[in-house]
Amino acid sequence: MSASFPLVKLTFLIAILTAVGQMTQTMYVPSIGYMADEFLVSPAALQAVMACYLIPYGLSQFFYGPLSDRIGRKPVIIIGLVIYILGTLVTLFAKQYEWFLAGSFIQGLGIGCGGAMSRTLTRDCFEGAELHRANSLISMCVIFSPLLAPVLGGYLTETFSWRSSYLFLALFAIAVIITMMTSMMETLPKEKRKVESVARCYRYVLSNPRFQGYLLCLVATFAGVAVFEAAAGVLLGGVLDLPATTVSILFVLPIPGYLIGAGLSSYIAQRRSQKRALNVGLVAILLGAAIVLIPGVFGQTTALTLVGGATIYFLGAGILFPAATTGALAPFPYHAGTGGAILGGMQNLGAGIATLIASLFPAQDQLPLGCLMLAMSILAMLGLRLVFRKPDSSNEMPLAI
Repeated sequence: MSASFPLVKLTFLIAILTAVGQMTQTMYVPSIGYMADEFLVSPAALQAVMACYLIPYGLSQFFYGPLSDRIGRKPVIIIGLVIYILGTLVTLFAKQYEWFLAGSFIQGLGIGCGGAMSRTLTRDCFEGAELHRANSLISMCVIFSPLLAPVLGGYLTETFSWRSSYLFLALFAIAVIITMMTSMMETLPKEKRKVESVARCYRYVLSNPRFQGYLLCLVATFAGVAVFEAAAGVLLGGVLDLPATTVSILFVLPIPGYLIGAGLSSYIAQRRSQKRALNVGLVAILLGAAIVLIPGVFGQTTALTLVGGATIYFLGAGILFPAATTGALAPFPYHAGTGGAILGGMQNLGAGIATLIASLFPAQDQLPLGCLMLAMSILAMLGLRLVFRKPDSSNEMPLAI
C-alpha cells in the first residue's frame, strides 16, 4: 500500500471520479418517455444514447491509459473531466436529437479517463491479496452512484424537467475536477513512467493468454449489465407503462445484488480461492440471464422476472469484476495504465456495441434482452475457460527501452 495514499482517501477519489461516468449512463433512464416526446423519436430509439456514450467512453481509454503511463495519472484525469463538462453542456442545451447524441458522444470521450484510471490507481498502490481487497471495496463503494442516479433523475424530471439532470451532472463534474486538483496526489512517480511506443505496450499486455481470458469475461459480463440498463427503462416505462418514479425504483433494485457480490468476492477468494470466486460469479450470471429469458420465450414481460433475474445477474457481476480485474492486472505493475485502459476500454466498447445491437430489436417483450444477456454469460464462461487452461505467471520484469 502507498503510505502517502491511504485506502480510504483513494477509495473516495475513485468513487467520485467513476460516479461521474456511472451517473451519466443511468440518470436519464426514468426520463426516456419525456425525452422521446420532446425530440419526436420513439422510446426504443433512445437506447442509441447509451451506445453513443459508451462507444467513445471505451475507445478513449485506449488513449488515456498509455498517456498516463507517460505523463502521470492526475493530468489525464483533469484533461478528461474538462472534455466531459463541455459535452454535458452540449446535451443540456441541445434542441435536436442529433445534437443530444453528439453531446453524449463528447461526454463519453471525456469521462473515459475515469474508466481507465479507476483500475490503474489501485494497481499503482496495491498488489496481491491487498489489490483484490481494494478492488472489492472500491466496487462496493462505486455502486452507490448508479443506485442514486435513476432515483435522482426521476425526481428531477418530475419536479423540473429532464434537462435538470444534465445541469446536475455538469455541476457535479465541476466539483469533482476541483477536488482532484486540490486533493489528489500523483500515484505514478516520474522514475516509473514509461516512454515505450504505444503499440509495444499494447502488444506486450495483450500477448498474455490469461489476460485475454479475463478480458473476454469482463467485457461480456459488463455488456450484459449495460444491455439491461439500456432496455429496462424501455420495457418498464414503455411496455408496462409504469410512471417515471416507479421505473426509477425498479431500475435500481438489482444494484444491491452487485454490492453483495463485490463483498463476497474478496471473502470467497480469501477463504477458498480466486478460481472459486470466479466460478460462483459465473453460475450467478448464467442463472440470472436464464430467468430474464424464459418469460420472453412466451412473449411476456414481467417486472418480477426482469428485476429478479437482473438482481442475480448483478450479484454474479459483483463477484466477477473484482476477481477478474485483479487477475488481469496483477502481472503488470509496470504497465498498469495500459492494462487498465484495455480492460476499461474494451468493457465499455463492448457494452456500447451490445446496446447498439439491442436498439435494433423491437422492444415488445423481454426476449431480446434475455437472449443477449444469456449470450454474454456464455462468452464470459468461454473467457474463464481460457484463463483456467493457462498456468499463472509471475509479475513482469521492466521492459528494456
